[in-house]
Amino acid sequence: MKVVVTGASGVLGSAVYNAFRNANIDVIGLAHSRSDGNLVRLDLTNKEEVEKFFNDRKPDWVIHCAAERRPDVAERDPEAAQTLNADVPGHLATLAKTLKFKLIYISTDYVFDGTSPPYTPYSATNPLQLYGKSKRDGELAVLGVDNAKCVVLRVPVLYGPAPKNSDSAINILLDVVQDQSGKTYKMDHYATRYPTNVVDIANFLVHLTELKKPIPPILHYSSDEPFTKYEICLTFAKILGLPHKHIIPDSEPPTGAAVTSRPRDCHLYTKETEDLGLEGGLGLSLFEEWWSQYLKK
Repeated sequence: MKVVVTGASGVLGSAVYNAFRNANIDVIGLAHSRSDGNLVRLDLTNKEEVEKFFNDRKPDWVIHCAAERRPDVAERDPEAAQTLNADVPGHLATLAKTLKFKLIYISTDYVFDGTSPPYTPYSATNPLQLYGKSKRDGELAVLGVDNAKCVVLRVPVLYGPAPKNSDSAINILLDVVQDQSGKTYKMDHYATRYPTNVVDIANFLVHLTELKKPIPPILHYSSDEPFTKYEICLTFAKILGLPHKHIIPDSEPPTGAAVTSRPRDCHLYTKETEDLGLEGGLGLSLFEEWWSQYLKK
């Protein structure tokens, strides 16, 4: 089996790439802005280069992790976000059809509006912001290619090993907790999130590619532990033994333009994924336990 992982320099992509390597599976990692000696540099928006690469390498599976994942950046450059989050996966789906590989498109819980959780794989999508809309359009592009073997895997906010804390919306809260300079931070205590570990997702994907039965076109993978960002900060402060008076909880619903950017609760229902019966089940880490062990290292 040969696997290609796009976005292999990112937090999720690097975990996925390493998981396949550790399983002794033939894997190629693709990156663009942060490629190194182990990764192949490829601009996924260059259709000719992409087609040549996939025709040459002939993978069995493609795990598409590359994306514009930052909502604020997507708002500033909607055309680039639409290209990377919708047009590129649509192109990969057409290649999946012609070259007979299986495509897994990593999507997001932000395709939902957060008003009526939990969301099943077939709940109606209603993204509130440009980032969520671009990822929803990517789902439609991937699933709209007839006779292509494609799977949409929706995940929530992610954490785990990262080159920089700023690479993850969860990891970066460590910097907030550790900033004891006297600066104060107003922290969201309104929206509920379900932070999920990238190593867990990566191991799940290895097992998924080994599955010998049909895979549903849409799957959800998510932790069930609810946190607001403020509660995550309290957890980090507890683990690190640091004061947290400089972090001020903000329990008010967002107003003005911010309303469109923060769904309140996009909890993903995962029973269909659990029912696949994969080895180890979902294999979800407990948030505080994982961070306690990781930070001790």
